[in-house]
Amino acid sequence: VLPVPFLDTLLLFYYIFVGGLCQVLLYYITFIEYLLKYGKSDKNSGLSAKTVHDIIVAMRSIAKYSEQEYGLSNPMCSISRPKIQRNEISVLNESERKNLQNHLVNNLNNTNIGILLTMYSGMRIGEICALKWSDIDLQSGIIRISKTVQRINEKIGNSKTKIIVGSPKSRTSERKIPIPNFLVNILNERRQNENNYILSGTHKLIEPRTMQNRFKSVLKKCGIRNVNFHLLRHTYATVCIENGFDAKTVSELLGHSNVNITLNRYVHSSLDTKKKYVEKLNFVA
Repeated sequence: VLPVPFLDTLLLFYYIFVGGLCQVLLYYITFIEYLLKYGKSDKNSGLSAKTVHDIIVAMRSIAKYSEQEYGLSNPMCSISRPKIQRNEISVLNESERKNLQNHLVNNLNNTNIGILLTMYSGMRIGEICALKWSDIDLQSGIIRISKTVQRINEKIGNSKTKIIVGSPKSRTSERKIPIPNFLVNILNERRQNENNYILSGTHKLIEPRTMQNRFKSVLKKCGIRNVNFHLLRHTYATVCIENGFDAKTVSELLGHSNVNITLNRYVHSSLDTKKKYVEKLNFVA
């Protein structure tokens, strides 16, 4: 079974060629600019640099395979990938984390347990949506991540979408994550049928879009700024680093494909941390 993000990339890749854009390949820069400006299926808007990057990676892989296996020379082998400009990562500050956790613990329900689990595991939203009680070993305090939930297009050129439960983002995304004892105790008290989803408490899953809306509703109740659910993952990683976790451990907990992703994205001090260190400076003493 192909990981869901890779399947999405292949579908988009297929659309590009079937949709008659292959002639643009004669001009590499034009091709990339076209995707960035008009790459979406309605051709009214463009794709993100990250999506274009993934498309180019897929195209180069196919071109190299055809060259190696069949001797077919293909200029796509040398096409450059667009650089991805990453914005500075935002996280919940200490006050926001405490405020959110207090609200969740004092108002336990399926949604709030899911948010708590994400705060202390760094799961992606699709992973928490796919998590069942059977995926949590409460004796050892370990969560097993093996699935993700995502909405994809049903067919090429069809605007209809469907929800699927598939493999995580990459092989390293299938992982085991320890959780703290206080959370194990909460889960023991609320334990449900093994086949039930954590977020719904039933055999029916909650999709990421619904969970995103529920999360924003919780933030509003807590008086916390409106942020994306994925910020919990960024917060988890950043707090781990600030508490002395080595990059390799954090990388494995997050399910990154390699430690460089973790180093480039999270191994930097927050502004609050920088302020604490600066306060220790005294050139006169």
